[in-house]
Amino acid sequence: MADHLRRVEDELRRVVQSDEPFLTEVARHLIDAGGKRVRPALTITASQATTTEPGPASLDAIRGGVAVELVHQGSLYHDDVIDGADTRRTVESVNSRFGNLEAILAGDYLLARASEIAADLGTEVASLLAGTIARLCEGQVRELGSAFDVDRTETAYLESIAGKTAVLLATAARIGGIVAGLARNEVEALTSFGHHYGMAFQVVDDVLDLVATDGQLGKPAGNDLCEGVYTLPVIRAFDGSSGDELRSLLGDTIDATTRNRVLEILRDDESLATSMATAVEFTGAASDALAELPPTPAVTTLRQTCDLLLSRVDTASHAPGRP
Repeated sequence: MADHLRRVEDELRRVVQSDEPFLTEVARHLIDAGGKRVRPALTITASQATTTEPGPASLDAIRGGVAVELVHQGSLYHDDVIDGADTRRTVESVNSRFGNLEAILAGDYLLARASEIAADLGTEVASLLAGTIARLCEGQVRELGSAFDVDRTETAYLESIAGKTAVLLATAARIGGIVAGLARNEVEALTSFGHHYGMAFQVVDDVLDLVATDGQLGKPAGNDLCEGVYTLPVIRAFDGSSGDELRSLLGDTIDATTRNRVLEILRDDESLATSMATAVEFTGAASDALAELPPTPAVTTLRQTCDLLLSRVDTASHAPGRP
């Protein structure tokens, strides 16, 4: 995978090159900041799901993964403008460094480049990516509509993360299957894996926002609380023994002292454990979806990815400097 991801990095930098040097600089800002490249890795792995002796990934799989990563990057640019974020991946956010207008335009540019690649990969991929971008917007709107809502329901939360996170991971896996020419039932199995893995991914991410340190997150811990985004652990804690105090502290903008008190409450609440149990259920559904596929090295890797995802919380909880 390391060799595959080096090809992804090279292609990412190539496709965002513009005749306008400043636009290239802004578009490359988060690419150069690094990242795990979960989505292109999923596309590449999915493309080899039926291969018993996988070799170098095809160019179409690399470019499919790049298209999905560009959509992800573009959405981050727009999200940081919406949130007024100062940092992203331990570096200054694009909007903070270059300005909101520049961040919006660069985000649009990344989405356009992604669409261009998708068109090269065929009408099915182009249509899929366009629909995915629309669903990302819908998921984000649902989240904005429930900002600072202490009565946000689990159903509303799950609908939002299905749109803003899971859909892109499902698309990443589906593109891998499509460009590899897999049978339709195999493509559907990979898509289901990506969806359920994406749901687990966001639940884990939301737990980490509450238990990890600023350094581990690359942004301030409890950032969702400050933005009024009440995630699954918070929603469940509202109905627990500390619910009355939490409701009195949340529901509006908060300062650092209030955030720290809320984090203290939540870190002792059983809602973290029940949320992780929900993440385990999603990873179980993801693994079950792979039953349609042969036991190849790629399928084994997908199953292992689920275990690695869940281990992120345990690692963060026991890291030095964890409150």
